[in-house]
Amino acid sequence: MESQRQRKISQIIQKDLAEIIQENLRKTGQKNIIISVTKVKVTPDMLEAKAYLSVFPEEKTPIIIKEIKELSNAIKHQLAMRTKNQLRRVPEVHFFHDDTAAYVSEVEAAFKGKENPIKNPDLLNKRKKS
Repeated sequence: MESQRQRKISQIIQKDLAEIIQENLRKTGQKNIIISVTKVKVTPDMLEAKAYLSVFPEEKTPIIIKEIKELSNAIKHQLAMRTKNQLRRVPEVHFFHDDTAAYVSEVEAAFKGKENPIKNPDLLNKRKKS
């Protein structure tokens, strides 16, 4: 269970990371790409953080995540400059892809399309009896 301090630091890092990543994208000339930091989880010792990123359009995700990982030292430095009065030590940030939006769109398409498992239960995998 997250402590109140962890939640507070996660929110600060999430807000600042979103701004830093958008600035870096503008500087590198990436256009027509939307990146949002959907969640940040900080470890109890406050030394590491996992940042989950959602990228639109979805097909550019591997390229963008790779680019952000390469810029992680510069991003950490910019994060340290922004949070220097709030944190003694900036956590090491690890970036991951958040595929929740893609999953939701697949589920919506399944219910709207021909392959609706509610209307056609034969599409569902049969349970194996043990």
